[in-house]
Amino acid sequence: MGREKFSSRLGFILISAGCAIGLGNVWRFPYITGQYGGAAFVLIYALFLVILGLPIVVMEFAVGRASQKSIALSFDVLEPKGSKWHYAKYLGMAGNYILMMFYTTVAGWMVLYFVKMAKGDFKGLDADGVAAEFNNMLGNPGIMAVFMVIVVVGCFAICLRGLQNGVEKITKAMMICLLALMVILAVNSIFMEGGGPGLEFYLKPDFNKIKEAGLGEVVFAAMGQSFFTLSIGIGALAIFGSYIDKKRRLTGEAVSVMILDTCVAFMSGLIIFPACFAYNIEPGQGPNLIFVTLPNVFNNMAAGRLLGALFFLFMSFAAISTVIAVFQNIVSFATDLTGCSVKKAVFCNAAAVIILSVPCVLGFNVLSGFMPFGEGSTIMDLEDFVISNNLLPIGSLIYLAFCTRRYGWGFENFLKEANAGEGIRFPKWARFYVTWILPLIVLVVFIQGYASKFF
Repeated sequence: MGREKFSSRLGFILISAGCAIGLGNVWRFPYITGQYGGAAFVLIYALFLVILGLPIVVMEFAVGRASQKSIALSFDVLEPKGSKWHYAKYLGMAGNYILMMFYTTVAGWMVLYFVKMAKGDFKGLDADGVAAEFNNMLGNPGIMAVFMVIVVVGCFAICLRGLQNGVEKITKAMMICLLALMVILAVNSIFMEGGGPGLEFYLKPDFNKIKEAGLGEVVFAAMGQSFFTLSIGIGALAIFGSYIDKKRRLTGEAVSVMILDTCVAFMSGLIIFPACFAYNIEPGQGPNLIFVTLPNVFNNMAAGRLLGALFFLFMSFAAISTVIAVFQNIVSFATDLTGCSVKKAVFCNAAAVIILSVPCVLGFNVLSGFMPFGEGSTIMDLEDFVISNNLLPIGSLIYLAFCTRRYGWGFENFLKEANAGEGIRFPKWARFYVTWILPLIVLVVFIQGYASKFF
């Protein structure tokens, strides 16, 4: 039996974007933008997305399409005989599992908040009351575990239905809903009374803000965000390359995925900043913004309960689209490596992921005494550090070396695969850049990740 393919190009683009569009866009992007001065930061971020993210996305797609396999076997298929590139698969596979060790919990929070918002749990609460709701949730491992299991079982059930009938059909519908919800919420925010200064902060570049924060600091933040938003380096995107035919060149497809990814990040800023300014809220305050601040904002709005429920539905879709994409990858590892049925792969991995997700759930309560990075840090911070600051940059360096070095797959082979079909070509002149300069930039991101964590 041949490898199943996507039924449409739209399906491929929406699912690849779904994998890239996660909480990083919707949660991290607005808060980092808030921290580093709004519009001026957005411009620098967009630049890095193109020079840093785009070539690596094209490489992942090319390796996937040329090998017709997930990262579990793609290097084995393409590497020169006798070379050791296939060892990289353990890093990539580990990356997908570690990402799911905490992502499933946060996706569970989003779904739980959607339910709470729709039920009216926040009605009549003041700011302290809303904060108490969030802390009560973190202190209750039972409820967090239930919603984590709902997410894991639900998303694996979608993978069980196959690529076209399950993953493509459902992700497509979900992404279209996600985009529609964003438009509704953004329009509501833009016309909100008192939201004008928020729009100005977000859309009008103020380069003095960059001076205040320090140019180096802002550049590193933009580099890091452009890098992490796409989840590159662990083969999470390569898998979708293996499901696409050779009709289209891969650079154009990668551009479409990134435009969608950026639109969602940008629109989430449009939703959040006017609301923050209208209700006098600090937009640079991190994860709390979503779970503590925004429920307060919805409390004070006309039709706030409905808009709040829609907002958390949108957040749930953003999280779940990533979970489904990574689960599809994990199922593919099992079928590629052992030749087992999809059904068996789904059941075994669902059990494994649930067990692996337990430490993160307990890290906020039963195991909260374990603080890997000092006061206030949790098991989730450790898992996030392993993946974001280690596996993503190291994996990206491996893809770069594999696609540019003659003792790997080589630039000629990569170029031939990337440029098969019609659409935007991957330029030949970029060879020097992707062989020598881009690996240095990724190395800087890697070192900066450690520097900011420990010094």
